[in-house]
Amino acid sequence: MLKKIAFLLLLFLLISPLEGCWSRREINEIAIVLGTGVDWTAEGKLRLTVQIANPGAFVGEGGRGQEATNWVVSAESKTIEEAERVLAKMVPRDLHWDQSIILVLGEEMAKKGTNMVTDFFQRNIEPREIMWLMVAKGEAKNFLETYSELEKTSAQAAGFLTRMKTGYSVQLWEYAEMLASKGVQPVATRVEVKEVGVTPGLDLEKMTPIHKQVEISGVGVFKEDKLIGWLDEYETIGLLWLKNEFIKGVITIPSPSESNKEVSIKIRRGSTKIVPEFDGENLRFTIKVKVEGDMVEQQGREDLAKPDKIKALEKEMAEEIKRRAIVLLQKAQGEFGVDIFGFGDDFHRKYKKAWRELKDQWDVKFAEAEVNIEVEAYIREISLLGKRASSPEK
Repeated sequence: MLKKIAFLLLLFLLISPLEGCWSRREINEIAIVLGTGVDWTAEGKLRLTVQIANPGAFVGEGGRGQEATNWVVSAESKTIEEAERVLAKMVPRDLHWDQSIILVLGEEMAKKGTNMVTDFFQRNIEPREIMWLMVAKGEAKNFLETYSELEKTSAQAAGFLTRMKTGYSVQLWEYAEMLASKGVQPVATRVEVKEVGVTPGLDLEKMTPIHKQVEISGVGVFKEDKLIGWLDEYETIGLLWLKNEFIKGVITIPSPSESNKEVSIKIRRGSTKIVPEFDGENLRFTIKVKVEGDMVEQQGREDLAKPDKIKALEKEMAEEIKRRAIVLLQKAQGEFGVDIFGFGDDFHRKYKKAWRELKDQWDVKFAEAEVNIEVEAYIREISLLGKRASSPEK
């Protein structure tokens, strides 16, 4: 009897891989969504815009060919679900969401409240929570209607820029975590459509018009789920440092003995530690920043390989980092009045009992808090040149 049961089990295991997949959908039956955008219209409706891939244009290598790489289509309704149903009447295939790279919210939509949008994408089983969340300066529809010279679609270009860590980047699940926490207010990548570059023809005197391209241009700041303001690229670098998310950027500082000449320091690594202090009434934070970098460019002629010159550069580098942090802190505490750094989470870990009393008024306490910044900066490499190679001094 046992041998018969074992034989039947073995037979079942051998046959089961040969069965077809009942839920399989062929490529010619689906519309693959690469990018999604949501706007708030003047008529008070939600406008859902999708960038759908054209599979035929993705065969082989190369950039934009004669065949369009994507199709952008929009629908308006009272909810995202209803707008999707309207799209189903326009698109002659089933919308396939699990390849969506970006979710772009228009500026007015973000000001109205992101919960009206993100709830759909978190409840729906098909869209992935790892797609990048972005806020467009203007309309999300315009953003998706652009294209890229080097990538096949604007959604892919935006996704690549985000993965390259050229600015602050946040995925949908990370945004949802910030939104659910009382110790930090959400921020999201700010994107714009800008005219960038030209494409030369065979005749270099005849250039094609400047093209509109996608660009990461800072950060959108939220209070709860509503957009309240922006940070530019300069301020965004400071945000990354204070959130302990160092990227490979460059700091430009004056040369020690030639203040009208610049020196570029490329960041190698860095770390930030937040130390909260609370005596029952007064709240204070000490921010300890440590940064290491390499000198990659020099405009002046002085020899920067000398120990005293390196020390001077490190001091100026630390001062520049501190200046950026102070500018950002003043804007967050004064203009916005919200904790976008996660200081509340650090306070919660150290003062659990006090946190229960302060968590519902944390942004007010944060805005009143004293913040001290301490920066240690080190230059590890100055390249093979001690000073710039140039003609002999007279």
